[in-house]
Amino acid sequence: MTPKRPRHAATLVAAGILLSRIAGLVRESIFNGYFALSPAADAFRAAIRIPNFLQNLFGEGVLSASFIPVYAGLLAREKHEEAGRVAGAIFAILALLTSVIVTLGVIATPIMVDFVAPGFDPVRRAMTIPLVKILFPGAGLLVMSAWCLGILNSHRKFFLSYSAPVLWNLVMIGSLLGFGRHTPMDRLAVIVAWASVVGSAAQFAVQLPFVVRFVPGLRIAFAHNHESVRTVMRNFVPVFVSRGVVQLSAFIDGMLSSYLGTGAVAAVANAQTLYLLPVSLFGMSVSASELPEMSSAVGSDAQVAAFLVKRLTSGLRRITLLVIPSVVAFIALGDMIAGAIYQHGRFTSADTRYVWIVLAGSGVGLLATTQGRLFSSAFYALKDTRTPLKFAIIRVALTTILGYLCSRQLPPLLGVDLKWGAAGLTASAGVAGWIEFLLLRHALSKRIGSAQVGIAWTLRLWGAAIVAAAVAWAIKLHWPIHDPRLAAATTLLPFGAIYLLLADPRQFRR
Repeated sequence: MTPKRPRHAATLVAAGILLSRIAGLVRESIFNGYFALSPAADAFRAAIRIPNFLQNLFGEGVLSASFIPVYAGLLAREKHEEAGRVAGAIFAILALLTSVIVTLGVIATPIMVDFVAPGFDPVRRAMTIPLVKILFPGAGLLVMSAWCLGILNSHRKFFLSYSAPVLWNLVMIGSLLGFGRHTPMDRLAVIVAWASVVGSAAQFAVQLPFVVRFVPGLRIAFAHNHESVRTVMRNFVPVFVSRGVVQLSAFIDGMLSSYLGTGAVAAVANAQTLYLLPVSLFGMSVSASELPEMSSAVGSDAQVAAFLVKRLTSGLRRITLLVIPSVVAFIALGDMIAGAIYQHGRFTSADTRYVWIVLAGSGVGLLATTQGRLFSSAFYALKDTRTPLKFAIIRVALTTILGYLCSRQLPPLLGVDLKWGAAGLTASAGVAGWIEFLLLRHALSKRIGSAQVGIAWTLRLWGAAIVAAAVAWAIKLHWPIHDPRLAAATTLLPFGAIYLLLADPRQFRR
């Protein structure tokens, strides 16, 4: 027997993510208007990456994989009191762990900066260190915000948890607008860092009353001997290691990009912001809404497997419909996208072209990354966190080797400036992402059966996206427009309209 699926769950997730991403794009646009690809921008990007490892290690991804399946299962069996005890115990454990790590992180900041950005000159290094110390406590608050998200998602309250980051963005936007015009860049970076901490507190605080409302039996205590808590912790360890491996990969990417010249770290971060839009809107929205549903499935092994295959097939088709045009747009029209968001103030057209090339590299693995999230969610629903870990280790090893070769060795062989190695860095990560995706799909098919998207339908989507991009390019060449936002409107809107017309989204339900 399978649970009744709430209507429009993925839509609610996508709506919340869309609001937070729009706010994030506004923040990034304003930030780049003041910082562009300057040394201060490099310093802030590197600084925020270091404490973010805390959020990524203990945050949404880990809690989604280890906590939600257990907590949602207790709710499905109507064990509400036990669910409250489990939620309280996980809160206590997370609070203790994050407090210790924040303290150690602040103390060890200079060492961590040297590890993450060894290619920084003394000026950028000196700017980065105080920013990291400021940002660390905010990352700890975001971990607790992720605990709220796990509970709210399990209760199918998706919109609030995914729209809460709007507050974090608004506080940072306010600091940029309030102080940006007349403040030197190094001082402004410090102000924005403090605003990030305040915004993190606001993001946690807005969710907490709803958590208390939905979990009346919440008890904050170290109930580590409770069986369900032990199950969460057993699931937590391999996912934690998996996220740690991924974070190591991110650090290695940062190390490599720090050697590619001034602006490379900031350019990779800007491309990453755009890349995460479809990952979040189309990948995370589907996988996040499906995880509590798949985790609540009950019945025989055959019934559970059949339900998972059905949900996977539907989810994959939705992801494919929306991600394929994103891939083509990143590669063919990335200058229009980057220009519309970033090009103003100190951010020049040359900066836009640089970000476009890096973004095009990111497009290589976009489809694999978004679909891979859904396959990982299926493994987590089966309470198998070790299989995704194995494949994550393989991906990170490949990303490290290929990233070094493509970013540091390939540009000299091609006779181009080393800064273009940033595109090799993102493209090589995409190749590794495809290998991880294929491994996940093969392993899950052997366990529950195959989820098929349909080759003919997929080819139709690729064809529709390519035709739409060709029309957009024709418009771009024949009617050149210097204003980046107007240029984006005159090319991206026809691109989207033609794709939807040719793809016929009604087909994806058939």
